[in-house]
Amino acid sequence: MGEALLTFDEYCDAIVAQTDLLALHVKGADPTVPVPTCPGWDLGRLLRHVGGDHRWAEDVVRTRATEPIDDDMVNDPAAYAHLDGSGLGGWLVEGATRLAGTLRAAGPDVPVWTPADEQLVQQSAMFWARRMTYETLLHRADAALVTGARFVVEEPLAVDAVEEWLEFSTVPEAYEPLAGVPELLGPGRTVAFDAGAAGEWLLDLTGERPAWRRRTGEAAVIVRGPVTDLLLFLYARPAPGVEIRGDSELLELWLKRTRFWLEA
Repeated sequence: MGEALLTFDEYCDAIVAQTDLLALHVKGADPTVPVPTCPGWDLGRLLRHVGGDHRWAEDVVRTRATEPIDDDMVNDPAAYAHLDGSGLGGWLVEGATRLAGTLRAAGPDVPVWTPADEQLVQQSAMFWARRMTYETLLHRADAALVTGARFVVEEPLAVDAVEEWLEFSTVPEAYEPLAGVPELLGPGRTVAFDAGAAGEWLLDLTGERPAWRRRTGEAAVIVRGPVTDLLLFLYARPAPGVEIRGDSELLELWLKRTRFWLEA
């Protein structure tokens, strides 16, 4: 598994910075406008989801949880329904600031429960700092698409977010055999991602489990584009700058398997 490219403090800063941008994107927007990239959600629910995620993660870290805790604040559409559109921006920033403060007080290595595979990801506050950074960033993209705000991501954040995705793509749920679904692993199955000077990655699906590394090579399918577009593409968001060459069926199968957690 690759090392995170940002420091713990940089993630804590990014959670607040991305939330500030999100609040700016939606200032004055109608919270009842549908969000096409999150089917069934309107903008208000999207914002409540992000704020609930921050509060849930803060609860996990603050209590030093060692097992899953109730996540109704994240997934219940009625949660925080009392908040109106004008109050959502400040509420979002308040939750992000509190989360960042709790993370800093805990430190990166404090053991806490995470929903990630224990064999791949350290069960610590560091996971939550990184995950909440990109949870916020991607939903900022959703909001920007709705409101027409300009969505720009600093290159180090986009690169690290791509690598986080590649790490998640190696969990057993993403490759173990499923009834009625073609096998993902097999001879000659490789996927390359090329973001030019920002980074290159090769995903190897020829072994007993997926593995990735920071370089490209010969591959059955190549996905090229600016790194932010690559990130949006992985998360099933509009990514007009992405170009695909090669075995598109293999790519679609891999995407179907790795996007399972987006549907959870």
